[in-house]
Amino acid sequence: MLGTRTRPTSPSPLRRPRATLVSGLTALAAGGLVALAFAGCGIVTPGPVSTIGRVDFDRPLAIPPLAESNVAADGTRVFELTAQAGTTEFEPGVPSDTWGFNGGYLGPTLVADRGERVRVEVRNTLDEPTTVHWHGMHLPAAMDGGPHQMVAPGATWAPEWLVDQPAATLWYHPHPHGETESHVSRGLAGLFLLHDDAERALGLPAEYGVDDVPVIVQDTGFSAEGRREAAQRGYAGALGDELLVNGTRSPYFEAGDELLRLRLLNASTARSYAFAWSDDRPVRLIGTDGGLLGAPVELPEVRLSPGERAEVLVRLTPGERLVLQSRMTPEIAGLVGPVAQTNGAADGFDVLELRAADRLRAAAADPTALVPMPPDDGEVAADRRFVLDDSFEINGHAMDLGRIDETVTVDTLERWTVVNDTALPHSFHVHDVQFRLATVGGGPPPPELAGWKDTIYVEPVTEYVLLVRFADYADPDTPYMYHCHLLWHEDQGMMGQFAVVEPGQRATIPEGTDHDHH
Repeated sequence: MLGTRTRPTSPSPLRRPRATLVSGLTALAAGGLVALAFAGCGIVTPGPVSTIGRVDFDRPLAIPPLAESNVAADGTRVFELTAQAGTTEFEPGVPSDTWGFNGGYLGPTLVADRGERVRVEVRNTLDEPTTVHWHGMHLPAAMDGGPHQMVAPGATWAPEWLVDQPAATLWYHPHPHGETESHVSRGLAGLFLLHDDAERALGLPAEYGVDDVPVIVQDTGFSAEGRREAAQRGYAGALGDELLVNGTRSPYFEAGDELLRLRLLNASTARSYAFAWSDDRPVRLIGTDGGLLGAPVELPEVRLSPGERAEVLVRLTPGERLVLQSRMTPEIAGLVGPVAQTNGAADGFDVLELRAADRLRAAAADPTALVPMPPDDGEVAADRRFVLDDSFEINGHAMDLGRIDETVTVDTLERWTVVNDTALPHSFHVHDVQFRLATVGGGPPPPELAGWKDTIYVEPVTEYVLLVRFADYADPDTPYMYHCHLLWHEDQGMMGQFAVVEPGQRATIPEGTDHDHH
């Protein structure tokens, strides 16, 4: 039967080969030898790992609950999130210390419509400060949840904003300066789904947890007993040797519908994935970070770096079993030699098994067109260049909360050129906006990168030209962030700040490295 696979009756524990602590990593890169000096940083050289064919899919996929909300007298939809410590049994009877929102691990899925005003009352019951950043959301800087909006232990923060962007799969997670990797890896993350009339008119699968399925993918380490433990660290950051999906180890999903819509979120802190199907059928991509594409795109795999999202459609036949896998290769990652081997670019994973019922609810044919993409026109008000290096800096500067790196005039279109000037893995995320890619490596972007994006994987020695429109929300007092979304890199200082101001205005925080790029 199509997609059927044989599972081992007694799978061996999934463990990555033991690594050796080193004071430096030496990587053979295109054009020369790159020496990475990490004395005393705890860097290890994890070896390649594969769980393909070794996962005994024996646990039903957990579906994060929909967040409860109420509508206030003024029409505002109000949610409540509590950041809390707890324990989670990833293995029955073996508790692991975890953090979560409104529970022990991860958080509920928030859902809102375009045009709604929302407020999220965030309470912090942890014993240390944290934040909640609304990743991919267009909103005022003071509501963004970056490191300038810390929530102290015992305090409550209640950001409020108007949802004014297309239907999309967004997410939320902490953003404390220097501690983001730790807070996210402990379990503080969740989805924030937006809907609108254009999406509904397409008739896409829309019953949450039934035919519209969240797939939050994280890598981690486990002891032989099944207790969650720290992952080994490469240059990219912590790389686990096993996956969790929605917090579930070894998951399967029972499908009663012929057509499924999977919302993929790479919630890992460092690992990138190349999602593909076990029977090599094309992956049918319909949406990226900021919403639906103009038309579906069929691909051999979908590459997602940390923070990126993808919406895919998959059509099942009665009784079949189909496995979602990640089959990353150095070629897909754009990495070479030991850089690829020690940063997850030679790793493979069985992610999730789909089990189709013997009788499936029929679905209409997939749409051939989705939502129109607006033209990339308009006068470019400024050109900016962002160079990512191997010292956890952007444009030669580490993050400084007391410095504005870029000042942007509201209601303008800018062209941002982002280049990874190394042979090493990086990514780039911009707060507040969804951007379009004008060029990748000097040519037009591939179809899978033609839609709205807020996070991109930045291949080595490659230029990415972003068209970024800053429509509104001027605030000279409060900045937004741009940064590498490999969270250890971000924590080490690979981040900058930009302020959006009215014409002729300057930011109140001192301005530093570069501005007035006309």
